[in-house]
Amino acid sequence: MGRLWPLTIRGTGAVLLGLGCLIVAADRGVVQLLYVAMLLFAVVGAALLALYAVRRAEGITRTVEPDVLTVGREGRVTVRVSLRAALASGSGTWRDALAPGLAWCDPAREGALSADAAAPSVMTAGFRRRAATGAARGVFPALESGLRGEAHTVDVDYRVRGVRRGMPAIGPFSVSSTDPFGLVRRTHVMSERTTVVVAPEIVDLPALNDLPGEAGGTRHSATNELGQGSDNLIPRAYVPGDSMRRIHWRASAHRDELMVRQEEQESTPSATVVLDLSTRRYTMDAMRGPGLDPGFESAVSACVSVVARFVREGYTVAVIDSDGHPLGDALEGGDLAAVEVLAGDFATLLTRRDDHLAQLVPLFAGAAGGPLVVVVGQFDAADAALLGPVAHHSSLPLLFAVAPVGDALSRAAASGWHVAAIPPDADLALAWQSAVERGVGHVVA
Repeated sequence: MGRLWPLTIRGTGAVLLGLGCLIVAADRGVVQLLYVAMLLFAVVGAALLALYAVRRAEGITRTVEPDVLTVGREGRVTVRVSLRAALASGSGTWRDALAPGLAWCDPAREGALSADAAAPSVMTAGFRRRAATGAARGVFPALESGLRGEAHTVDVDYRVRGVRRGMPAIGPFSVSSTDPFGLVRRTHVMSERTTVVVAPEIVDLPALNDLPGEAGGTRHSATNELGQGSDNLIPRAYVPGDSMRRIHWRASAHRDELMVRQEEQESTPSATVVLDLSTRRYTMDAMRGPGLDPGFESAVSACVSVVARFVREGYTVAVIDSDGHPLGDALEGGDLAAVEVLAGDFATLLTRRDDHLAQLVPLFAGAAGGPLVVVVGQFDAADAALLGPVAHHSSLPLLFAVAPVGDALSRAAASGWHVAAIPPDADLALAWQSAVERGVGHVVA
């Protein structure tokens, strides 16, 4: 039946049967068939009246938990629908439209279902997911008679999975129901839409516990000079008020006067993560909209995952573009909530036309610093030569390229970078571990 035809197959059959009875009654003069025809028409008319005259939608509220989804993770959608119906109605179906970027987790099947088989696929963390427009659907319960005028409230719950970074919408929500006899069907369409933030996938990367010095571990202690307990520590002379527990007895015996250890202070290591946003290094799709270029999605996911790992390790992390422009506020060590905020901000991140990779060199031309991670798309031999000197100004220089060209990564490694390729189908955790392990024993020049 078309959308404009309100009758079901059963209702259409009842009308056709009534018309047949009228024809036969007029032709043969069988009065009883006339009564049957009138009865059928009356029942269908009453069903139309029940659904179209005394039934209306009062409103809808939709909530999504959590507020920010990530690619590959599921969330719960709760829809509360209010309908007012004077007469009882039979059970029906509900449907909630899902924009590209979300997929319904059908409880009857494994995985997320999609309605558009021709939609592009997004490859993340080693497996393929389809990003397509679809809808969640289910059975809408029958409603009792509401002659007293109260509205019926029905709660609908279902789960969705983020399959593509961006801000897709859920809705409109529609309810199709029939009368108790199944003769008439009406669809209520509630146009309210809810925007959902789908953040890039955050991969849990291996810890840095096996790395020495500033490159590994969480918060660490450092002295004003060379550090407490080192063999070449230069203690200072004792002054009144110093604690006796800080007396350096070996130095005191050697100098024949009381000496105390240097005052210790807590320091927080810092790291910098660079995400190159040049469209030239990805495709034009990376500038048109989030989630359209699998290569750029791999780079964004790598950037956020690396930030999350450094924050867990206790680093203060700065996230910048290759020209030094900050892509967010600096994240303090241990502040995982700030990582979620950054991931949410990256839900709509796009590339830019300009190529600023060359501006990265003077940013790190000064003294040596902590770990530096550069995430780039296309990477060739000229880029490797350009970034070669930067590696010597970091305690742990890591470079991840989505699309390395030729022997570009080998050239970068020869300059001191610890490199790994992260194409869309790569295992990011494995690439991270491989690159980090090459950093063990790296000495800053």
